[in-house]
Amino acid sequence: MNARKIKGAVALVTGANRGIGRALTEALLSRGVGKVYATARNPEALRDLRDERFVLLRLDVTDADQISAAAASDVDLVFNNAGVAFMGGIADSIVIGQARREMEVNYFGPLQLLQCLAPTLARNGGGAVVNIGSAAGLTNLPFVPTYSASKAALHSLTQAARILLGSQGTSVFGVYAGPVDTDMSRELAMPKTSPRDVAFAILDGIEAGQEYIFPDPFAADFGRQFESSPKASERQVAAMVASLAA
Repeated sequence: MNARKIKGAVALVTGANRGIGRALTEALLSRGVGKVYATARNPEALRDLRDERFVLLRLDVTDADQISAAAASDVDLVFNNAGVAFMGGIADSIVIGQARREMEVNYFGPLQLLQCLAPTLARNGGGAVVNIGSAAGLTNLPFVPTYSASKAALHSLTQAARILLGSQGTSVFGVYAGPVDTDMSRELAMPKTSPRDVAFAILDGIEAGQEYIFPDPFAADFGRQFESSPKASERQVAAMVASLAA
């Protein structure tokens, strides 16, 4: 895969108001990006970030009209970052509705954005797409089973997009993070990496041309295990869950 330079790029980041999205937006600015379209359902949450390269856009990734409106013609670097997670089991009374919400945001949102922006990327020389997935999308974490399933769907989409968009010169990167210290993971009682460190590791991976980006210590260790033996990584996760429950 071709490495992509951050400096001078025109980026669009979904879910830029907090967590990894917020950290990515700040990291892009510090790496010399030409412009950042920072999107969120409530862009007012980003008013404190002041930079002439910074453009606020309202975007709910489940709203097709808002996606069309946010499809700026100069974008060449897309970060599908917006996500939601349900911390509950498959026997929970609200699991079906929550699972549908996760799929709408974590899978159908990136799919709609890709559908809308693929022609723009082609016109702008190909560019790149960065799908912010999760290690849970490679091996299901039983304490977030439906979230894991939605991230598995995103991983599958990433694989398809890498092939289908490769012919137009678009690079597609998959990010498989471990536990990150964000609002979404507040309930997880385990060591977590800061969003800032994860964001810079993601940008390093893009500039190095890494198709699979494991941006934190947990993810890097998990990635090595997964590449060696997916079944062994499944056993590793089961053991980790058992230790957390003990």
